[in-house]
Amino acid sequence: MRSFLTFVVVMALVLISAGARAQEVLHPRDADLFARLSYDTSAIVPDDAARHICVAVSRDGKYRIERTLITGTDRLHGNLTKEQLERLNTLLGSDEFRGLSSNHGGLIRQESGSFGAEIQHAEDGAQRLHWLNADGESPFPASVAKVVEWLKHFEAKDATPFVYTEYPDVCPTGALRRIQPSVTQNGKP
Repeated sequence: MRSFLTFVVVMALVLISAGARAQEVLHPRDADLFARLSYDTSAIVPDDAARHICVAVSRDGKYRIERTLITGTDRLHGNLTKEQLERLNTLLGSDEFRGLSSNHGGLIRQESGSFGAEIQHAEDGAQRLHWLNADGESPFPASVAKVVEWLKHFEAKDATPFVYTEYPDVCPTGALRRIQPSVTQNGKP
């Protein structure tokens, strides 16, 4: 009797987990992925500007963008124009951009901006970059600043909304993480 009860419990768990797994939306890694880019700022931004922007672009120009504005988060997908894709290819393929080291951090003092990128170069594999303008006074290298400006001014024309669970991997992985230093209180007068 006990083995029958164990069998029934195990089968119930298998069936429940199989049902839950069947409802999960799985997307294989995008083999056609060209780049994932992100820009975040801690600064107070105008009403129409984004504090957080992530874009994933495929080699054929399809994109997904996630932007956090004062009014909420927009998640859109569509196709880049030929000119937009050429401009992005030029920015990410420049010798100056490709020659950057992978990480640049710092101690955040006031306003900060961070940039992250995962780029798949056809000839020499993946490039990952993480840069931090930790105090609002240490500007990004010129090549990163150009990509950040492209992100800030990107217009999603003829785009349609998507749900986060459909494409949860718009942002680059392994970005710089802001950590809070421990602060001790000095109780002496």
